[in-house]
Amino acid sequence: MNESGDILRTTGLLTLGSRFRRLGERLQSETHAILSGFDARVATPWHPLLNLLDRRGALSVGEISRALGLAQPGITRSVAGLAELGLVAVGRSDTDARVTLARLTPEGRDFVARARTEVWPRVERAVADLCDGFGTDLLDHLQTIEDRLDEQPLSLRTGKDTP
Repeated sequence: MNESGDILRTTGLLTLGSRFRRLGERLQSETHAILSGFDARVATPWHPLLNLLDRRGALSVGEISRALGLAQPGITRSVAGLAELGLVAVGRSDTDARVTLARLTPEGRDFVARARTEVWPRVERAVADLCDGFGTDLLDHLQTIEDRLDEQPLSLRTGKDTP
């Protein structure tokens, strides 16, 4: 779509969130095309969760939610889906029976090991190619936006009371 027909491109920073969402959906779709050839049972958004559990070990839904910056209901659904596939096990913490933890199963660890060598590098190379020449700057800018939103939400940045 050319710029003149794309309202989001013509409205500048006003629709930045919508452009990020659109771009995110597009990147997810393109990533899915790569990942589905590896194992179509595992949804594209579940891969970061699997990577997290591999790196940090057993975590609660709240810990996963905070680490990925995603809402707990979505994390709960993702963990349940991964458990249904046998890649994640859900059980009580050894130190606090009130806490439910998700951990990779042996099958989950095997899946991550294969994904880490067979498919995740392909995705990373494709995105690096897409962002050739500005990837590091883009990541720095995204970090700044996230940090600034953590410091002060948009609603307090308007300069006036919100109606």
